[in-house]
Amino acid sequence: MFDYPRRLLCSLAVLGALLALAACAVVPGTGRSQLSLVNSQELSTMAAQQYAAIIKQGPLSTNQADTAMIKRVGANISRAAETFLKQEGRGAEIAGYRWEFNLIESKEPNAFCMPGGKVAFYTGILPYTQGEAGVAVIMGHEVAHAIANHARERASQQVLAGLGGQILSLGLSQGGASALTGQAAMAAYGLGSQVGVLLPFSRAHESEADRIGLTLMAMAGYDPAAAVDFWRRMGAAGGGGGPAFLSTHPADERRVEDIKKFLPEAQARLKR
Repeated sequence: MFDYPRRLLCSLAVLGALLALAACAVVPGTGRSQLSLVNSQELSTMAAQQYAAIIKQGPLSTNQADTAMIKRVGANISRAAETFLKQEGRGAEIAGYRWEFNLIESKEPNAFCMPGGKVAFYTGILPYTQGEAGVAVIMGHEVAHAIANHARERASQQVLAGLGGQILSLGLSQGGASALTGQAAMAAYGLGSQVGVLLPFSRAHESEADRIGLTLMAMAGYDPAAAVDFWRRMGAAGGGGGPAFLSTHPADERRVEDIKKFLPEAQARLKR
């Protein structure tokens, strides 16, 4: 046994206080408790600045029909998201979103929605969406990430993981551990937090965004069943690449099976 210094005890007290706050936020639609240690408004402000830089760099697509489709689907999904938040008793959060939708010319098959509602599609994903319903699959998924505050939760996890590493380092040094032992312990902690905590949470975020996104699609008038064929096309194009446990996304087969389970819930809210 050895006596922990006051600084370590204070750090442990802070960590305990942060852990006590872990359930102070709830994801709309799923009811899952989530970590919320980062200011949403500050995160949205930083995201808007980064988004503006990305759009300025572009280049934006000059295809008027595709650009109009992205903006049209975005408007439909964002309206559904606001209705969804109101139905979940979260109407006050709507003011925090400044929706914007752009199509960037790039071969990369990607899309994203930043905190605060800034959305970008890359033209490289359009061959996989194969029309408006496919765009709605991705749009619903990305907007779901935003209204579920996944970026805030992810940032909060990083803050907590960083604090844990500092406390471990302090404890090792004060406990008389050798430099080699300390390095090994910190490496193990880094790998453990990444594989054991951060990546699984990211995969959970993806699955949660799929579930909420299907509901947003349905509320916007798109058949959520289109998600099954879309993710199969994406899976076939991706070729599997890499162990699932080291991926931030669910395995393709698992994702499609989960989506099938979520479909009845979403289709019950299909706007006719």
